Amino acid sequence: MQPAPRSRRTPQNTQHTYSLDRRIHDVKTYPVQSPQGATILIYGHENGITVAWRGGQRLKPPKQSASDKRNGGHSEDAVMVIDSDDEAPAASAFVDKPEFQDNPTADASVPEIVQTLDLALGTAVLHVAVLPMPSSAAEDAAWNGANILKNKIVFAVTCATTDVYLATLPLTPPSHESKARPELRQSLLAGNAGTGVWGETLTLLTGQSRPSGGLALTLVKPKPGSRSRSLERAAAQAATGTRAIVAAHSREASGILRLWDVALDAQPGTINRVEPFQTEYLPSPLTAITFNPTHTSQLLTVTSSQAVRIYDYATAALPLDDTSDGPYPTQGSWLLSLYAPFARGPSMSTARKPIVGAEWIAHGRAVLALLADGQWGIWDIDGASPSASGSGGLFSKANAGLRGSSITSFCVSGHLEGTSPLRNPATQKSPAAPGATGEFVPMTPHTRRDAVASAITGGSERLATVRGGVTVAQLVPQGTGPGEESAVLWLGGTDPIVSVIPVISRFWDSQLRRAVGGGVNLWSGAQPTRMLRLTDLGAGLLGERCTGAAAIPKSSQTPTTNGSSPTKESSPTHAEGLPIEVLLQGESRLVVVHESEDTSSLTTRLLGARKKPRAELGPTRAILAYPRPDKPNSNNVSFDLSIAPRAGKTGGGGGGGGLFRPRSQRPSVKGSFEQSMEVLPSTEVPDEAQSAPSSQQGLMFINDLSYAADQPDDEFEVEGRDIEQELMDIMEIDRELEQLEHEREKGTKRVFFEED
Repeated sequence: MQPAPRSRRTPQNTQHTYSLDRRIHDVKTYPVQSPQGATILIYGHENGITVAWRGGQRLKPPKQSASDKRNGGHSEDAVMVIDSDDEAPAASAFVDKPEFQDNPTADASVPEIVQTLDLALGTAVLHVAVLPMPSSAAEDAAWNGANILKNKIVFAVTCATTDVYLATLPLTPPSHESKARPELRQSLLAGNAGTGVWGETLTLLTGQSRPSGGLALTLVKPKPGSRSRSLERAAAQAATGTRAIVAAHSREASGILRLWDVALDAQPGTINRVEPFQTEYLPSPLTAITFNPTHTSQLLTVTSSQAVRIYDYATAALPLDDTSDGPYPTQGSWLLSLYAPFARGPSMSTARKPIVGAEWIAHGRAVLALLADGQWGIWDIDGASPSASGSGGLFSKANAGLRGSSITSFCVSGHLEGTSPLRNPATQKSPAAPGATGEFVPMTPHTRRDAVASAITGGSERLATVRGGVTVAQLVPQGTGPGEESAVLWLGGTDPIVSVIPVISRFWDSQLRRAVGGGVNLWSGAQPTRMLRLTDLGAGLLGERCTGAAAIPKSSQTPTTNGSSPTKESSPTHAEGLPIEVLLQGESRLVVVHESEDTSSLTTRLLGARKKPRAELGPTRAILAYPRPDKPNSNNVSFDLSIAPRAGKTGGGGGGGGLFRPRSQRPSVKGSFEQSMEVLPSTEVPDEAQSAPSSQQGLMFINDLSYAADQPDDEFEVEGRDIEQELMDIMEIDRELEQLEHEREKGTKRVFFEED
């Protein structure tokens, strides 16, 4: 990955593209920042995983070693080697001590990639899972009492060879000296994952016979006490250290869900093996799973064609189940099923809409789902709705014994912008009968019956192939209370549809008020109460399909000048832009979409202009066709676009001509490109340049055009200018032109000539 991306500016956002030399299968944003303030990105590719540190303080350049000194170096740099036959010199272990510069990359317009680390596994990594914890700095990362998160990265991966690994890695990026060690050059496999040269640990999770279709990760701290009579189990629970729970699903048989309990005390350089403590056989394969960020024992499972279900691995399916050898039962419980609405077509259909993605929101008290036709909805499980007024939910104390319940209706629902073709399959052009290729088909009872059947089956088959998902990012908490959440909803393809919910709680509240007639203005409302769609994404993907999306929360911390530790600042306000950056995953590209302008104004969205402080801009200059009636002519700068010599300065051709002169009187073009001159407006051209012969002036007006095009034009900072009125004037001119064109066509007479 190159340090600096290739940036592209669109009317609505700025896209930073990182082009890679390998195919990307999955990408995740780690919720904990590194000690120097960098955001950590983890992506799986065809040979393993790559960890990239983006932003924060830069690493200092590598120091020049004594072996690299030329002859004539200082005497203190010399190294004396004593050869003895009695004892051999002991090789000391390398201790990495990275040093960072004082200036962070956050001062630049685009954060740089300060360091990358490749962990080769010898096979393709298909899925990556990180912890469902809020975004935080390294010193505040003790989530669920896990102090290991302050200096270690904890994540899980699945490989194409049916292997599942739980890995840990130092949170601080390795130094340049660490990556240039001589022992890493002795063998191509010296730096592979599991060797411990980078301080990483690797734990192999066994039991799978087919590659996993997805996985999830969480941390738990077992409570003291035993749920059984086993003395060995009670002794195992005596150590209340933090452990990791990994869940993975595969397509073995009709679908299998496995869970592993892994200790985080592995030593670098050793690969431990862990067997699953629960194996759940499913009636149909799963498409996605994710752990609850608050109730860590609850797992959200998604079956695309059926429903979203909640599984609790810590609650026994049978009350008298006491035969397990660990702290958890051998069989968990299915608590709740969430069903999507039925699909609509030309006739009644019994198929439900496919679910492309679902995630926990409201800190594990509700679920946000996205359907294949672009519909989104929120299932309020535990009374998290802003209008619930503290009422008990399904998982409250009054309903602690919930088993096998279901919900079929959304609390609030809507559709993504740009998904109307998915909701209306009958509008798509398709042959009315098998083998028909023409647009016109005679309508007979047989073809009419085939047309109805093809519209129903074609719509359901098309929705089954739609790929998308939901990503929820927990923002940095402000104060003692829980932080806000942002969501990214996407439907992939060559023309992806990506929408962002800046603040889920405010968006949910605005949707409820709009349903009861609260008078919410979609155009002039505050930005966190609306869902925003990201447009022109093809500029960054460069023709590749969008295969995934992630969220990068904007940091509210900046490193100090001495490089010791970051200091907290106020979080970015929502009026300045989105609280997150959207990370799009292409086939071989990563695109960071940065939305920074205020899109609450209708005129701003139509013109796509970005407001800037008046002090940063010079005087407004542009080529004006006529002077403004309310502004004096002294504020406008005119540009002479004629190549004719100026009157009174040259010998001939005073005021006439230009390009429309006889060929014999036209100036020579040869000197037009040979003469270089400083670009100035026509009012500032020196006298010697104006008195030059026409053969030397030539096409000098091109310089004026370039100068005029380079001048900034801030349309929104000019005092006294009404943009909305100008838009209405433009629309009025378009209507007048259409009316003139219509009248001209009405007055046309058709004459027919007949031959005798």
